[in-house]
Amino acid sequence: MTQQPPNSSDYIMPTTGFWQELIPAGDPKIPQEPPYQYGYPAPLPDGRALLLPLRKLPEGDRAVASLIANQASFPVINSLSAAMVEIAKSFDPDQIVGLPTLGLAFAPMIAEGLGQQNFIPLGYSRKFWYADEFAEPVHSITSPDKTKKIFLDPNMLPRLKKKRVVIVDDAISSGSTIVSVLKLLQRIDCDVVGILVAMRQGVLWKSKLESEMPGMASRVRSVITAPLFERADKGWVPIAETIDTDHP
Repeated sequence: MTQQPPNSSDYIMPTTGFWQELIPAGDPKIPQEPPYQYGYPAPLPDGRALLLPLRKLPEGDRAVASLIANQASFPVINSLSAAMVEIAKSFDPDQIVGLPTLGLAFAPMIAEGLGQQNFIPLGYSRKFWYADEFAEPVHSITSPDKTKKIFLDPNMLPRLKKKRVVIVDDAISSGSTIVSVLKLLQRIDCDVVGILVAMRQGVLWKSKLESEMPGMASRVRSVITAPLFERADKGWVPIAETIDTDHP
């Protein structure tokens, strides 16, 4: 995808063309250096890049690179999932727990790639047989509704008890959603051995996890990473302190 002339000083363009292809290394479609205008090329381990749209945050002087998995092409999701399967193997999990909504684009493919027969989906919709014991309030940077809860179907308990579990989501940003899920799973006799996401966004999640769930930040893995961005002349530039330099 080539970048187009801005239609405003915020460098906003429709996102329908994003998340549809992985760009080979060295391809001129990839913007090589900041400032970035419409998209940030997040590199994959094999050298290809996924161009992510830049979205201005409400405060106006910062932006994030976003991944909306259920709007991505099948080839992109398949490639990201295949890379996530390889990472998941290092955790040697018994079960994959998929988080709503966008984590469910990856969780079943990862479980299948590991040779498992099923995965465990969490949800935001409460069924009449659900119990308060297996629900936890949750909010995120893109879903600030503090009344929302995440639920585990009690029928899934036998699949979790005494099992090694990997949590799968599309991205981790503030860390709030993952903390809520960890609190929920703490009430079940299972061992969360890994947290696997397609993208790590910034580094705020590290302090959140370490303050509330010591040791869990070191269990987070991803395929791609993206910093936060601040306004500059002719576009957006990465904020140095938000660049995640740890191993994917």
